[in-house]
Amino acid sequence: MPVLWLFVLLLVIAAVAFFAGRATVLRTVKGKSRLLHSLPGFYGWYTSILTFVPAFLVLIVWVIVQPLIINHAVAPMITSAQDDIQRSLMADDVQNIAKGLDLMSAQGLLPQETSAMPDDLRGMLGSVGVALGSDPTEDKYAAALEFRALSRIGSIALTAVVLMVAGAGFLIARRQVTPTMMARNKVEDFVRSLLILSASIAILTTVGIVLSLVFSTIKFFGLYPAADFFFGLTWSPSFQGESELGLLPLIWGTLFISLIALLVAVPIGLFAAVYLSEYASSSMRAIAKPALEVLAGIPTIVYGLFALLTVGPLLRTLFGDGGTFGVNWMTSADAAITAGLVMGMMLIPFVSSLSDDIINAVPQAMRDGSLGLGATPSETIRQVVLPAALPGIVGAILLAASRAIGETMIVVLGAGAAAQISMNPFDAMTTVTTRIVAQLTGDLDFSSPTALVAFALGMTLFVITLGLNVLALFIVRKYQEQYE
Repeated sequence: MPVLWLFVLLLVIAAVAFFAGRATVLRTVKGKSRLLHSLPGFYGWYTSILTFVPAFLVLIVWVIVQPLIINHAVAPMITSAQDDIQRSLMADDVQNIAKGLDLMSAQGLLPQETSAMPDDLRGMLGSVGVALGSDPTEDKYAAALEFRALSRIGSIALTAVVLMVAGAGFLIARRQVTPTMMARNKVEDFVRSLLILSASIAILTTVGIVLSLVFSTIKFFGLYPAADFFFGLTWSPSFQGESELGLLPLIWGTLFISLIALLVAVPIGLFAAVYLSEYASSSMRAIAKPALEVLAGIPTIVYGLFALLTVGPLLRTLFGDGGTFGVNWMTSADAAITAGLVMGMMLIPFVSSLSDDIINAVPQAMRDGSLGLGATPSETIRQVVLPAALPGIVGAILLAASRAIGETMIVVLGAGAAAQISMNPFDAMTTVTTRIVAQLTGDLDFSSPTALVAFALGMTLFVITLGLNVLALFIVRKYQEQYE
């Protein structure tokens, strides 16, 4: 049975278990619910939880583990692979072939399955929308057939085991449901545990990301000198020869483009927030605020295309050779200022929306007191409202800075790919994120420093973002002591 249908079946069984558990306990007390320790619904929820949760956990673990076991079983059949790295790459083709055979079988395009590989297997797979990275071979086809067979066995076993676990949980719950059982306490304990688990997911995810970066970074520094990486001025990776992997040009490009973006986003966003919160009428605010927030919903690839097709050529027309201003500052449409301006437009709603909410949260009594002492509205905003809202505004600016540092598509399409240290915003530059994407694109040898450097770059970016968050926390605490 497909996993989705099995999950739906589990939900139906859990719903039946709810009503069965509730009816059972009411029948025990002959409908007199006042004789129960908890409300009847809690007994139903307890029965439903004990029926659904263990079976659902088995389903999740099985779905994760089964492909790993099957891949390990069919990997030795890929005899054309020369090493483990190539075998792992070919394993994707094996799974795609197996998927294509399933699709063709479902559509009636494969009436008779045979152990011999069809001559036009790639064309047959293409007809059902399955693409292969390399040409299909006999060993891949045999491995795909074995993959399908084992997957079918695993699917049947999964259905049987999940239903047995659900049935066992239902029977155990039925035996435990008695009028004196503290069903409410048990259900609330489960809900509390679920909330704790949900709150822990973010922490566990962060820990997993950090550990994966740390281990790969350590491996990278075992192959490439750390001093050359952190203080090198040249970025020239090469899969065929010696690589120079200096970080400084990438860090400079990241910070320089982010600075340009913040110089655009912070003044416009902050002024817009002050206008919306202090000066705009209700009707104007109802129109202007959603219009600003629409910018946050535009995909970054659209901003990148806007930088590539509109902003870059426009800037070159203004500042290029023979341009409007008669200067030759910009030789190419790909430049730091192109990406910075477009990224700044993208960050405006991050600053304006958050700052607007923060300014509105300043107590009205502070404004009234300032106005009552004779201050003008503009003086009240400058000397009372903005200082009171400063911690939140700083947090909004640093959030926008973190967003700018992690941006990729706008930089790829608007800033170029030149890794250099330059103070000229009209020069092409690149950032850490774009180099991570470049290093992890294509067929890679993950044992080489040229590929492992992507993890070192990711670790560097993580540390920079963490530093920004620590700085924001320090500033917020410092000014909160003043206004609390």
